[in-house]
Amino acid sequence: MNSNFILNFTPTGMIPTKEMSSYVPISVSEIVEDVHKAFEIGITMVHLHARDPKSGVPTYKKDIYAKIIEGIRKYAPELVLCVSLSGRNFGELDQRSDPLLLDGDLKPDMGSLTLSSLNFNKTASINAPDMITNLATIMQQKGIVPELEAFDIGMINYAKYLEKKELIKPPYYFNLLFGNIACSQANLLHTGVMINDLPKDSFFSLAGIGNAQLMMNSLSLAIGGGVRVGIEDNIWYDNARTKLATNSDLLKRIHVIANANDREVMTSKEFRLKMNLEPGNGKYGRKLSV
Repeated sequence: MNSNFILNFTPTGMIPTKEMSSYVPISVSEIVEDVHKAFEIGITMVHLHARDPKSGVPTYKKDIYAKIIEGIRKYAPELVLCVSLSGRNFGELDQRSDPLLLDGDLKPDMGSLTLSSLNFNKTASINAPDMITNLATIMQQKGIVPELEAFDIGMINYAKYLEKKELIKPPYYFNLLFGNIACSQANLLHTGVMINDLPKDSFFSLAGIGNAQLMMNSLSLAIGGGVRVGIEDNIWYDNARTKLATNSDLLKRIHVIANANDREVMTSKEFRLKMNLEPGNGKYGRKLSV
């Protein structure tokens, strides 16, 4: 078991609002500051969602992502940054791929790639086959690594299909997400089947939706995996839902659990080497020759 684990920080997401919790970072400055606090606590990478500065609703626009990335890289030029390409609110390829157009010092290292359509409690995330392959192609052309999002076993099988089509190349990084109402549930059988079916040369983090977050994070630390954690997946600190969480609360708890399991957070430098990413500090994404 690798003692160093990937800690993927998810500060915002698309659902939480200020009405739900005042701790949700919405503005560019709030997101940048929450990531700064997380960086000081210790993380490997960040899964970023952008919000419209006036309305607070999710946005795909690259100019807002640019401001977030610029703000983060002023203090953390080596931190691995992933932009969301979610299909929950946006249906057109030019919208979803917009953050992938950023380049130079603003180029994201990774972009999220959900591997099939799925239903959440009240909304759907539509990911048609041509959308998935088109996003994968654009990332491949630009040297941006997919952050592979799998909510059930079929999505892992679709990743293997993309591998056969040479639209994605190893090494791979997967977020395995459990507890969504229409997908794999947060139990040992579902978890084991998904991990067992990952393609070779894969790294993974376990995530839990809502009350499943702490359980899946704890399980992953115990069995040698990585952790995806943040207000995006659960605004509550406790399962009784008596205390709203800050992102710092959630990260500090992960550090305590990791320490009890004799595990340390993987540095961005180590993760970059494992994923064949550029070294940061002005060079981002994956070398196009790899």
